[in-house]
Amino acid sequence: MDYEIFDLGDVTLQSGVTLPGAFLAYKTYGTLNEKKDNVIVYPTAFGDTHVQNEWLIGNGMALDPQKYFIIVPNLLGNGLSSSPTNTPPPFDRAHFPQVTIYDNVQFQHRLVTEKFGIHKIALVVGWSMGGIQSFQWGASYPDMVERIAPFAGVAKTWPQTYLVLDGMKAALMAAVRFDSSKLNQLTSADMRAVGRVYAGWGLSDAFYREELYRELGFDSLAGFMAGVWEDSFMKMDPHNVLAMLWTGQNADISANPAYNGDFDKALKSIKALACVMPGSTDLFCKADDNEYEAKRIPNAVFSPIKSIWGHFAGRGINRADNKFIDDNLKHLLELGTKA
Repeated sequence: MDYEIFDLGDVTLQSGVTLPGAFLAYKTYGTLNEKKDNVIVYPTAFGDTHVQNEWLIGNGMALDPQKYFIIVPNLLGNGLSSSPTNTPPPFDRAHFPQVTIYDNVQFQHRLVTEKFGIHKIALVVGWSMGGIQSFQWGASYPDMVERIAPFAGVAKTWPQTYLVLDGMKAALMAAVRFDSSKLNQLTSADMRAVGRVYAGWGLSDAFYREELYRELGFDSLAGFMAGVWEDSFMKMDPHNVLAMLWTGQNADISANPAYNGDFDKALKSIKALACVMPGSTDLFCKADDNEYEAKRIPNAVFSPIKSIWGHFAGRGINRADNKFIDDNLKHLLELGTKA
């Protein structure tokens, strides 16, 4: 096991449900300094674990473990932190309770403060649903977080984002004829259709038109669909996926007692220096939505990743995109914080 477990105990979720024996899986990189001020929090995205975040961590990179103490907490529902697949009855599989982004960040805050005694965070960074968590950190703990850098992630689930996630959910619901009482019959084989639904959204139309999948070793579109989208989604458990889809569809940094749904107020409350990096051709975490958000964050820079890799411009695959993200993070970390 290449990660650690932080026991949360019995937690009351935003929904009011108590999840007994909850826990966060996390991995750290580097060493916490004596002042405890060299901290970077890097939450995981939908379907990812800490391993998928490691492309952005390395000597000489912005997230340099020789300089920073980097904490990668795993999203609830991803199979490592408390999830449908590792929670005993009565909260197993389809009975797993609804978990919000707000819940996730509250639990991560407990990890950071209770386990490590940290009270200042230099940067919270994340891709996709990791990006939403970085916005939430900034809104929930404005005096603690000095910088945020969401890439290909929005501060709430805008209508387009919601519809794409709903299409993925519908592919699973169709497998049980939309009968929620039969959800426990779902298997990983039912994830094949979810991968196909997502294929049209994860990358841009230009990516497919220019056949960039050939750079990844596939000589046909059909081969790419089967070898990447079907294969990667069939490795996921459908109940974990449904849990994470619910989290994603209901994400909104203002959906909590601090802001009572006032989205603009939540954005304006973020004190952190922010570098907001959408993928310029992202089809469902839209650059326009990120631009709206960045304009309302007092100390934000809007810096699109000019790429035809769509949402996956932030996935650590394309070298030029990776360098753009890393360069922006280096610049952000060099900036002094606002007084």
